[in-house]
Amino acid sequence: MAKIINKRTGKAINVKDGEPIREACEELEVYFGCSDGVCGTCMIDVVKGENNLSELTEEEKELDRDKKHRLACQCKIKKGEVKIDF
Repeated sequence: MAKIINKRTGKAINVKDGEPIREACEELEVYFGCSDGVCGTCMIDVVKGENNLSELTEEEKELDRDKKHRLACQCKIKKGEVKIDF
């Protein structure tokens, strides 16, 4: 079981390995608009654990994202912990 942690509040949400992080991020108060990687509303900063997330998607690359700056709607967690800020 993996975990997403909100840096600001310390709140953590468990996520199954290999699953999208969208729902967990919504519970951690990340805002979402389109959920398709187009609007950029769900941009997050990955403070710790960037290697525990899936590779960048084409949508993220088009919005100039990198491993430390992701779109929560596009990420899946592979394992371990990921600490985010937004």
